[in-house]
Amino acid sequence: MPTETAPTLAEIATLLGERKLPPVDQWNPAHCGDSDMRIAADGTWFHGGTPIGRVELVRLFSTILRREADGGYVLVTPGEKLDIVVDDAPFVAVAVTSEGEGQGRTLAFRLNTGDHVVAGPGNLLRVEAADDGTPRPYVHVRGGLDALVNRATFYDLADWALAEDATPPGLWSGGVFFPFAA
Repeated sequence: MPTETAPTLAEIATLLGERKLPPVDQWNPAHCGDSDMRIAADGTWFHGGTPIGRVELVRLFSTILRREADGGYVLVTPGEKLDIVVDDAPFVAVAVTSEGEGQGRTLAFRLNTGDHVVAGPGNLLRVEAADDGTPRPYVHVRGGLDALVNRATFYDLADWALAEDATPPGLWSGGVFFPFAA
């Protein structure tokens, strides 16, 4: 069985350049109610309490997701706006590609929706402390939407940060240093 190789940063840049998202920030329809949808903390999308099994449908819904000024989340089209519950972050970063090292490093994250985001000035990586004190890393995706960095991916980041021995521990990406202290 062939093994899947991670895309290079050049391939990810091409994918990002080809990706056209709807202009949800420009749509201001009337609020129509509740979508009866929820995004669980592990990134699973639900409708009516049942997981949405079709990846293509989740990808489609993810493109019309917007964060409101009050912190709530909605699914929005030119004609309607529906509330959606988000337990933690709407996306999960499930893998990371790293090229370079030190200040020349670039980190590109693959999300559970198949999208990619490159950490840098426009997409900050941050680590918060959970109620129990454990680190909760997030990377900004777009328009107030974040991705929770899953544990395996955060371990990759931590390994690279320990190897670089920065004080405080952290990594550079896109010319920005991201400390990992919560």
